[in-house]
Amino acid sequence: MSLLYVSIVVLYVLIMLGVGYWSMRRTKNVGDFFLGGRTLGPWMSAFAYGTTYFSAVLFIGYAGRLGWGFGIHTMWIVLGNTLVGTLLAWMVLAGRTRDMTVRLNAMTMPEFLRARYDSMPLQVIAAVVVFVFLVPYSASVYMGLSYLFQKALGLQYDEALIFLALLTGVYLVMGGYFAVAVSDFIRGIVEFAGVLIMVLLLAGMKGGLVTTFGALLDPKNAPAMGFYPPPGDPSFPGWVTLWSLVLITSFGPWALPQMVQKFYSIRSTADVKRAMIIATVFAFFMSFGAYYSGALTHLFFANPAADLASIVDPATKRPNLDLLMPLFIMSYVPQWLVLVVLLMVFSASMSSLSSLVLVSSSAIAIDIYGATGKPSQKHTMLLMRVLCAVFVALSLLIALSQFDVIVNLMVIAWGALSGAFLAPYLYGLFWKRTTKAGAYAGMICGVGAAVVLFLFWGKASIPVAGAIAMIVPLIVVPLVSLATAPPDKALVAKAFGEG
Repeated sequence: MSLLYVSIVVLYVLIMLGVGYWSMRRTKNVGDFFLGGRTLGPWMSAFAYGTTYFSAVLFIGYAGRLGWGFGIHTMWIVLGNTLVGTLLAWMVLAGRTRDMTVRLNAMTMPEFLRARYDSMPLQVIAAVVVFVFLVPYSASVYMGLSYLFQKALGLQYDEALIFLALLTGVYLVMGGYFAVAVSDFIRGIVEFAGVLIMVLLLAGMKGGLVTTFGALLDPKNAPAMGFYPPPGDPSFPGWVTLWSLVLITSFGPWALPQMVQKFYSIRSTADVKRAMIIATVFAFFMSFGAYYSGALTHLFFANPAADLASIVDPATKRPNLDLLMPLFIMSYVPQWLVLVVLLMVFSASMSSLSSLVLVSSSAIAIDIYGATGKPSQKHTMLLMRVLCAVFVALSLLIALSQFDVIVNLMVIAWGALSGAFLAPYLYGLFWKRTTKAGAYAGMICGVGAAVVLFLFWGKASIPVAGAIAMIVPLIVVPLVSLATAPPDKALVAKAFGEG
């Protein structure tokens, strides 16, 4: 079966590389490379959004660590990701973002902030924030996927990481965003089918969906709300951590550059409604499948001391919960379905990695190099391709060091990026009175709160620190804007299409 798994993965990789080569032939300029020429229809845009949202971090790190820690209570995260992170995000942001970025001729989040607030330094600072904090996020995706490859294919952790890094680099350097979008559509179909099959099969082993829901609500199968972070760590009550995670994973995507990019690239505002419906259905099934499967581990691993002995970390004497889902999948999922799950997680992760690498390379090539000089399209595209490889290498180094648990790496990145961009971006879209000083204050407070609280409170309270870092700028930006001179009327008129 391992030989079959390897063969199927190799075939899948060849198809993805073929898509990358085909896309390279139609990528003529920076707009094509980064946004697919703003020509993507609703299905491709919706699947690109969903597959970027849900990666190996969700299926391996979140599903295992949070599903084990919170049990069926993770359904609150499912509701948040579906209704707020997807439905409301598309309803509120997509059309307006697409129109305003066209009027301002902006392709990236830093470019949007520079054009909206008429500040070149703001663009450069935003680009540095993007590059710095997307590296650990990308590393967390590599870690999650490598743990699964280690269990399913028998590869060593380092071997799996290097294989994935090389694939990401080659595939993305060739085709850019159009390659990502086309392959996301293919990957989305694989993911959707894989989640449905996995959930129905696992639930069927324990009596079906209704029976398992009832069993997980039983106190003997439901962990105490204080279980995560582990008992003994200085932390907030479990329910505070849970709702912080709901907030970060639901409102966080509203300002993540790799997510907002999907709104820039959609073909027209007329396609937004259909894309919104498709993306919402996709998000519900993906998030439900992951968190529900994670919660089900309580029904399958009835004797944790014995069942989880193989993933106990010798240093901490506790189970490494990043390995929980790979162990669960290899122990209880039929061999033929392991292949489906492997491809599903592989698909989701390749999409997320591609978007992360692309956005990070743009932060340097477009937002710093492009903003401080007058480079040609050819030179900018070449630099973006080189930086894609550099970014993959940096993420690989962090993942090889196994710097931290998957969930912590992701929440650090989401908390800092959302803290930096959510308020300046949101107010910039909807409130004409937002000023340059307000945007600066919001970004500084967001990143500053995230970094200071992460360092001050430590690992156990990272989700709470991330949530606070998102909320503080939403208060600071309007206060500073009202206390400073109004923005230039011509600038506001251009942004809102009134000129």
